[in-house]
Amino acid sequence: MQTGDDFEDLMQYLATSQGLQRHSAERLVAEILAYFGEERDDFVRRRHRELQGAGMANPAIFARIGDEVAARRFPVPAMSERQIRRIIYG
Repeated sequence: MQTGDDFEDLMQYLATSQGLQRHSAERLVAEILAYFGEERDDFVRRRHRELQGAGMANPAIFARIGDEVAARRFPVPAMSERQIRRIIYG
């Protein structure tokens, strides 16, 4: 992951163009980097926990996670339900 110094121009631009305080621009950039820095397997595990917590059943969760992974920035082929289960349960 890159450091905050690598995004000095971006933080300055956000602070100026959006009327943000410097610390708010820094926090926004850090959140964006964390979002895009999440690994595929970590994303699958996190989404499984979130969707289970929302009361969804595993078959629906697996289908949804498969769709979400395919729509995100992960440079991998689509995942099967079996692959998703293996990430979650080992």
